[in-house]
Amino acid sequence: MATSVEYIEFVCDQIAGTGDIRYKKMFGEYMVYVNDKPVLLVCDNTVYVKKLSELQDKMQDVDVGIPYNGSKEYYILDIENCEFAKEIVSILEEIIPMPKSRKKKRG
Repeated sequence: MATSVEYIEFVCDQIAGTGDIRYKKMFGEYMVYVNDKPVLLVCDNTVYVKKLSELQDKMQDVDVGIPYNGSKEYYILDIENCEFAKEIVSILEEIIPMPKSRKKKRG
Protein backbone atom coordinates (compact mmCIF):
# COMPACT_ATOMS: atom_id res chain seq x y z
CA MET A 1 0.00 0.00 0.00
CA ALA A 2 1.62 3.24 -1.12
CA THR A 3 1.42 6.46 0.87
CA SER A 4 -1.50 8.68 -0.09
CA VAL A 5 -1.09 12.33 -1.04
CA GLU A 6 -3.53 13.19 1.77
CA TYR A 7 -1.30 11.44 4.32
CA ILE A 8 1.94 13.10 3.17
CA GLU A 9 0.22 16.50 3.32
CA PHE A 10 -1.00 15.67 6.85
CA VAL A 11 2.59 14.80 7.84
CA CYS A 12 3.82 18.13 6.51
CA ASP A 13 1.02 20.01 8.32
CA GLN A 14 1.96 18.30 11.60
CA ILE A 15 5.56 19.56 11.45
CA ALA A 16 4.74 23.04 10.15
CA GLY A 17 6.90 25.70 11.76
CA THR A 18 10.10 23.63 11.85
CA GLY A 19 11.49 25.17 8.67
CA ASP A 20 10.87 25.19 4.93
CA ILE A 21 9.02 21.90 4.36
CA ARG A 22 8.64 20.07 1.08
CA TYR A 23 8.23 16.48 0.00
CA LYS A 24 9.37 14.49 -2.99
CA LYS A 25 7.98 11.27 -4.35
CA MET A 26 10.66 8.60 -4.57
CA PHE A 27 10.06 5.03 -5.74
CA GLY A 28 6.33 5.35 -5.03
CA GLU A 29 6.90 6.65 -1.51
CA TYR A 30 8.02 10.00 -0.07
CA MET A 31 10.94 11.82 1.49
CA VAL A 32 10.13 14.91 3.58
CA TYR A 33 12.72 17.67 3.52
CA VAL A 34 13.14 20.48 6.05
CA ASN A 35 15.35 23.32 4.85
CA ASP A 36 16.44 21.02 2.00
CA LYS A 37 17.63 18.30 4.40
CA PRO A 38 16.03 14.83 4.15
CA VAL A 39 14.52 14.25 7.60
CA LEU A 40 11.56 11.87 7.29
CA LEU A 41 10.88 8.82 5.17
CA VAL A 42 7.19 8.07 4.64
CA CYS A 43 6.25 4.61 3.39
CA ASP A 44 2.85 2.92 3.50
CA ASN A 45 1.36 5.83 5.48
CA THR A 46 3.99 5.37 8.20
CA VAL A 47 6.61 7.96 9.17
CA TYR A 48 10.15 6.64 9.64
CA VAL A 49 13.14 8.32 11.26
CA LYS A 50 16.71 7.14 10.81
CA LYS A 51 18.17 5.58 13.95
CA LEU A 52 20.75 8.15 15.05
CA SER A 53 22.57 8.24 18.39
CA GLU A 54 21.34 11.82 19.00
CA LEU A 55 17.74 10.50 19.08
CA GLN A 56 18.33 7.38 21.14
CA ASP A 57 17.11 8.82 24.49
CA LYS A 58 13.98 10.41 23.05
CA MET A 59 13.05 7.47 20.83
CA GLN A 60 13.86 4.57 23.17
CA ASP A 61 10.20 3.64 23.77
CA VAL A 62 8.92 3.93 20.19
CA ASP A 63 8.23 1.15 17.71
CA VAL A 64 10.76 0.34 15.03
CA GLY A 65 10.23 -0.98 11.54
CA ILE A 66 11.68 -1.65 8.13
CA PRO A 67 10.27 0.81 5.57
CA TYR A 68 11.18 -1.28 2.49
CA ASN A 69 12.88 -4.57 1.63
CA GLY A 70 16.61 -4.41 2.19
CA SER A 71 16.38 -1.38 4.48
CA LYS A 72 17.94 -0.93 7.87
CA GLU A 73 15.66 -0.62 10.89
CA TYR A 74 14.16 2.84 11.48
CA TYR A 75 12.29 4.45 14.34
CA ILE A 76 8.57 4.91 13.68
CA LEU A 77 7.51 8.46 14.51
CA ASP A 78 4.08 9.09 16.03
CA ILE A 79 3.22 11.94 13.68
CA GLU A 80 -0.11 12.47 15.43
CA ASN A 81 1.79 13.68 18.51
CA CYS A 82 2.45 17.07 16.93
CA GLU A 83 4.74 18.54 19.60
CA PHE A 84 6.90 15.41 19.84
CA ALA A 85 7.12 15.17 16.04
CA LYS A 86 8.22 18.81 15.82
CA GLU A 87 10.84 18.23 18.53
CA ILE A 88 12.30 15.24 16.67
CA VAL A 89 12.25 17.04 13.31
CA SER A 90 13.99 20.07 14.85
CA ILE A 91 16.78 17.83 16.21
CA LEU A 92 17.13 16.10 12.84
CA GLU A 93 17.24 19.40 10.96
CA GLU A 94 20.17 20.49 13.14
CA ILE A 95 22.24 17.29 12.83
CA ILE A 96 21.60 16.11 9.28
CA PRO A 97 24.06 17.61 6.79
CA MET A 98 22.99 19.17 3.54
CA PRO A 99 22.97 16.56 0.77
CA LYS A 100 25.90 16.77 -1.60
CA SER A 101 24.91 18.00 -5.02
CA ARG A 102 25.20 15.42 -7.72
CA LYS A 103 27.03 16.32 -10.85
CA LYS A 104 25.19 15.35 -13.98
CA LYS A 105 26.98 12.92 -16.21
CA ARG A 106 27.85 14.13 -19.64
CA GLY A 107 27.59 11.90 -22.38
